[in-house]
Order: sequence, then structure tokens, then C-alpha cells
Amino acid sequence: MNYEKLADMLFPDISVSPDYYENYYPERSLPDNACVTRIGPSPTGFVHLGNLYNAIIGERLAHQSNGSFFLRIEDTDNKREVPGAVNTIISSMNYFNIHFDEGATIDGDSGAYAPYRQRQRKNIYQCFAKHLVKLGLAYPCFCSEEELSEMRKKQEALKANFGYYGEWAVYRNADMQTIEEKLNNNIPYVLRFKSNGNEKNYIEITDGIRGKLKIQENYQDFVLLKSDGIPTYHFAHVIDDHLMRTTHVIRGEEWISTLPIHIQLFDTFNWKKPIYCHTPQLMKFDGSSKRKLSKRKDPELALDYYKSEGYTPDAVWVYLLTILNSNFEEWIRDNSIKNYLNFPFSLSKMSTSGALFDESKFQDISKEVISEMSGEEIYRGIAEWSKEYAKEFYEEFSKDKEYSIKMIEIGREGKKPRKDIYSWKQGKEFLSMYYGEIKEREEYPEGAKDAETVKEILKRYTEGYREEDSQEEWFEKIKVISRELGYAERIKEYKKEPEKYRGTITDVCTVIRVAMTGRRESPDIYTISRIMGKKALVRIKDASISLGE
Repeated sequence: MNYEKLADMLFPDISVSPDYYENYYPERSLPDNACVTRIGPSPTGFVHLGNLYNAIIGERLAHQSNGSFFLRIEDTDNKREVPGAVNTIISSMNYFNIHFDEGATIDGDSGAYAPYRQRQRKNIYQCFAKHLVKLGLAYPCFCSEEELSEMRKKQEALKANFGYYGEWAVYRNADMQTIEEKLNNNIPYVLRFKSNGNEKNYIEITDGIRGKLKIQENYQDFVLLKSDGIPTYHFAHVIDDHLMRTTHVIRGEEWISTLPIHIQLFDTFNWKKPIYCHTPQLMKFDGSSKRKLSKRKDPELALDYYKSEGYTPDAVWVYLLTILNSNFEEWIRDNSIKNYLNFPFSLSKMSTSGALFDESKFQDISKEVISEMSGEEIYRGIAEWSKEYAKEFYEEFSKDKEYSIKMIEIGREGKKPRKDIYSWKQGKEFLSMYYGEIKEREEYPEGAKDAETVKEILKRYTEGYREEDSQEEWFEKIKVISRELGYAERIKEYKKEPEKYRGTITDVCTVIRVAMTGRRESPDIYTISRIMGKKALVRIKDASISLGE
């Protein structure tokens, strides 16, 4: 077989050798032990939590080592590509504060190793494919889908391993005449790698997360180029990771089974292999058992979910670092959450079992993150979110910025600030009590359920209310109301002799709270009333009127 001739027949337009690209994409000038990492999402329209999970690992490895982190769009599967998906990927990563040093951007590609979109690198892949053909390590396969399906049926009947290999690789040793005839008749073909592997042999690979892996070596003649000349993932990412000088490949554990293919290609080209790091799947509890997060069942898998629910990017980062490194929680106790990027992330601290996503724990962390924000920051977060997702609330909320910030800041001063907001959406729901009319109030407390008692409490409160009262003076008046209407001023007194009282001073305060805010639970009602001013009294009078004559 004249492999040189075959290569020229298959790739007549490719005139450069691999050396051309080796020189065009030289070794990076980076410090020793600097990591070069990337994410390579496919533009299928769905950007998920796993993408961000792996992006954080890559970003931390690169930036903690003064390396480089880039975005590569792996768009070789044209059938699954969704219009606008690339921009969705880029904007999602931007929203979650994933900063790339180079790669694909909305305005084009930026970096010395461009292009960063695989469909634009077709000539590069074909150059290396041509090189393999010249070496007798790749060949055209003209099998149709029907022929491959028939082959699979025969393998099943014979209980043979499925695939294209050995005696089943019908075009592996095709002569030049047969190949020329097929080409002249425009018979579609794929380009396959001629594997020298043996199904009985095993290789050992050191995974950056899992340590030593023993896997059956590849013996299949896998596809390098599809019939349209576009490479498979297997071929494309190996070429790209070599030329872009990637040191660590971060990807999901579902790719472990294909690792022998990728190792075989690196060895064939005699290239230095990157460290493959296979991350565990994201799991959640379903009843008492664990299962993989599902696109169909779990909205929290989609990154859009966190944006539409108004979770802060910092909260998502902190939570993912919590499940990525076992020592992060201990570290954060001794450091401010705001400084989470100072955490020394390590692959060795990653678990090899499924990473458990716990939404309740995530919300607790989110509360902690927001509790360290200023009133101004919280206001800005809720305003930006509501402008897009809750326009009616935004109009009210943004009308008086000073008023809104004062309401946000109630109880947030001191060493133990309130931790009752975990997302901008939930913050909007929590703060809505301070805006507009109250259309529906929660129930008044057990000790003051009848309308007449409620009206009497509210009447006495409004008659005695003075805006200039200190908190002590204000509370003294509450005590007087309680005493005169038969409510215990101290909980201990009520517990000792409950039959003597209608309830406690807490019931009186709750009546005022429900009338003023519509809710039985809220921050300090004295402070609320001071900020609301006359609006508070109007609401209380409306509450009384709503109870009837």
C-alpha cells in the first residue's frame, strides 16, 4: 500500500505538515508547575451545574498556579447545535464570575491559540489525520449504517464484543484499487484509526482525582473524522489539548471509559499527556437513596435556575467549593466568606464518590453570603434581579432607594446580623411587606383572635403612638396596653398562672405586627414603624377597618 498516495488522495487540499502547527502554536511561556486548563462545552443550549462545577476546578488550578484558563467551544456535533447557544454559554460563565484568560468570546476569539471553536479548526485536524494516513495508522471506512447494524447483529449472535476491530474491520486492509473505486463513485466514508491494541491488555493511568486506574486498552478502530470531514470528540480534543498546551483536562467521570482511546492517540503522536481529572457526578437525595441530578427532574441542574431564582454567583461558588474540597468548610470558619478565592484549592481534597447537592445547605450558605453584604449591595442585587423578573415590585422597590435600604438594614448591624435572605427572589418576597397595600394578612395570634380585641389593641396603639418616642418609651406603652387589656407582661407570669391572663405581651406585639406588615414574623416592629412613618399608622387603621364595625 502506498500510504503517501492515499493520504494525498484523501486530503488533496492539505499542504502543510504537523510541524507547521507545532511551530504556529509554541510552548507557553509560563512559570514552572503552572497549570493550563480549559472547559470545552458543546453548544447544545443547556448549560448545567456540572459545567460550572468543572469550570471552577479549572479556574482555580490555573489561577492559583499563575497559569492560563481558556474557553473552547466543542461544536463538532452540528446536528445537536442550538442557535445562540455559544452566547448562552459565554454569558452564563460571565454571570457566575468565571474569568477566562483566553478563548471564545461573544465578540470573537481572543488569544494566541485561536481559533477556539472546533469547527473553525477543521484544517488542523485534517493535517494530523493526513499524517496518520501517511504512517499507515488511519484508513477510510466505507461501511454504511445498514452494514454496521448488520455487523452488530452478527456479533450479538456470536456473543462477540461489539465494535469495529480485528476481523470485523472490513476496510482495515483494503487495497488501493478498492479504495480508489469507492472514492471515484463518491461513496461516503469515515476515517478510522488503525488500533494496535489488544482486548486482553490493560493499561495503568494516574487520574488527577482518582489516582491509579487500570483500564482495558483500546483495541477498536474508532472514528477520527466523520463523513463531512469534521472530527469526533476523541480526535479533536487530543489535537487541541496538545497544541494549546493543556496540562490538566477536567471532565466528568462518564468519560473514563473512553480514556484508553485518548491515551492511545497521545502515545501514537509521541506527545506529553495532560493529567486527566475525572470529576464525580452531582447527586441528590431522592427519599432515602441517592441519584444523579437529572435535566428532566431537577430544575437546579440548569444554571438558568440560579439566575432566575436570584441566587448570587458568590453563593454558588462558595457552595460548590464546599462540595469540591473536604477542608473548605473548616477553612471558611476561620476566614471571611468574602475571601473564598483565597482558599487553597487542591485536587487531593476532592472526593471520588458522587458529590451531593443539598439545596437546604446551599440556602444556608447563601444566607451567610448575603449576611456579609452591605445594605447597598443587597439593594442593588434585588433591584437588578426584580427589574428583569418582577417588574411590578421593582417599580415600588426602586422608587425610594433610601427607604428600601433602611428596611433591608434592620437587624443587620452588629456581630450577629439577621440571616433571613438567601436569594433575591426570596428577598423580594420577604421585603414585599413594606410596599403597597396589604391585600391579605396572616392570622392574628391565639390570645387575640376575636375582632373586638384586635381592634381595641390597635386603637390604643394608634392613640398613644408618637413618632419621636424612643424604643424604651414605645415599649412602655405596649406594656401599658398589655396590662390594661389583661395580657401578662412577662412570659414567666403567664406560664405560672395562665388562667389569669388572656395571653402575653407577645400576643399584643404580634397583633400590631400583623396589622402593620401582614405577617406574624418580621424584623423589629419599632424600627419598621419609624421607617414607615405615617404609612404604618395608615396600615394599622386599614387593618382595623377590615375587621368591620
